[in-house]
Amino acid sequence: MKRQIFTDEHEAFRRTVRTFLAKEVEPHYEQWEKDGIVSRDAWLAAGRQGLLGLAVPEEYGGGGNDDFRYAAVLHEEFTRAGAPGLAIGLHNDIIGPYLTSLATDEQKRRWLPGFCSGEIITAIAMTEPGAGSDLQGIRTTAEDRGDHWLLNGSKTFISNGILADLVIVVAKTTPEGGAHGLSLLVVERGAEGFERGRNLDKIGQKSQDTAELFFNDVRVPKENLLGELNGAFIHLMTNLAQERMAIAVAGIAAAEHLLEITTEYVKEREAFGRPLAWLQHIRFEIAELATECAVTRAFLDRCITDHTNGELDAVHASMAKWWATELQKRAADRCLQLHGGYGYMNEYRVARAFTDGRIQTIYGGTTEIMKEIIGRSLLG
Repeated sequence: MKRQIFTDEHEAFRRTVRTFLAKEVEPHYEQWEKDGIVSRDAWLAAGRQGLLGLAVPEEYGGGGNDDFRYAAVLHEEFTRAGAPGLAIGLHNDIIGPYLTSLATDEQKRRWLPGFCSGEIITAIAMTEPGAGSDLQGIRTTAEDRGDHWLLNGSKTFISNGILADLVIVVAKTTPEGGAHGLSLLVVERGAEGFERGRNLDKIGQKSQDTAELFFNDVRVPKENLLGELNGAFIHLMTNLAQERMAIAVAGIAAAEHLLEITTEYVKEREAFGRPLAWLQHIRFEIAELATECAVTRAFLDRCITDHTNGELDAVHASMAKWWATELQKRAADRCLQLHGGYGYMNEYRVARAFTDGRIQTIYGGTTEIMKEIIGRSLLG
């Protein structure tokens, strides 16, 4: 089915993204995977190309356009290229809204130009060794010391953790913490007592630096409080729908791409003297995947449109995230099986898609959390 949500301007932007990927990402990606981190030059190149800060006002060097369809194009093309390591989506769609909606004018002048140029790479630090989706379990503390906050604690699984120049840290600013006692503090590179631990060894997305962060008596200036004091819980909940939509968009794009490359593979690969595509079982597998992708795509495009218009609620964002990422997981498993032994070889795109995509049903809120949100909305 022909998609109807994009204009000529969106498709022109898609061509720009593909050119950027072909020139600045794909030739270097294997080396980044070996290094466990992408080059900062790629971030600077993305800034020059206008791919960073799409929704940031033009006065700070951004694109000045909050149309989520442009973000969707970015997610789709990076997914098709098999290049999740350059975490532009995290930077633009998850962290960007915190800075544009919560930062003071002084903070915007200080941080947003570098955010858009690629000179300031960002991360957000919520997850702790003992607290994931449950924000009530956060133990990192920030004590009010008059002209600064004294930050102590640790975080883990932080995407962009090694490269990040600016980290939004969720910390307890009251003894009880929880829904009414968490705040967002911005920690900048070079702060005394701010240390980075291991670049974590993951099964996939090797080039996406994911780290442990440690805060030992870090003095955070009072002017680095982001948003309202003790207001982090509401701030975090406000931005979750976009985060989950970004993950869902990548999920359906991955499933569609897996279907595409597997369809071509079974047409060419022969067994028992004829192409695999002649076997009824193979045709049924492809038919099922094609139908699941088509139905999911229709729902996701509706969600993209609603989110662009400011009409998408948390429940439907949760549905999109759950369904699209679980489809991605199933598609990766089934397509790898249809590739046979070759599917287990890293030189084949399906192998990397299998490991790179496995995290999709976990971060941004697990599938189980998505079901809980949906269930509560229906049953109270």
